[in-house]
Amino acid sequence: MKTVHVAAAIIIRDSKVFLAKRAKNQHQGGLWEFPGGKCEGDESPEQALIRELHEEIAIIPCTLNKFETVTHDYGDKTVCLHFFLVESFEGEAMGNEGQLTAWFDLMALSELEFPAANKGVVDKLLAQ
Repeated sequence: MKTVHVAAAIIIRDSKVFLAKRAKNQHQGGLWEFPGGKCEGDESPEQALIRELHEEIAIIPCTLNKFETVTHDYGDKTVCLHFFLVESFEGEAMGNEGQLTAWFDLMALSELEFPAANKGVVDKLLAQ
């Protein structure tokens, strides 16, 4: 089974985290996620994340700090998620592709539903 490489941003501003909700018809649909997307061609995770954040939520990150890499087997696919902390960016984060987006207090993350691969990252954020 092929591994899909995905870059995701943990966007934090004023102790709040920006999240997007996956469309119902997507893999893991209806769950909250950290914005980002698949690496295309020879893109590095950093390059993919810069492209995806601009396309999906209309921001350009000024900083990308590696936070965690997680590999998760969903049964139908294996996903390697490269998480980056983004605390500085240009633009105003918003759903650029019709997806629901929102800023959440850090402590509220434990009350939201995420894809299984994100659970460890959420736990690590809450422990900080």
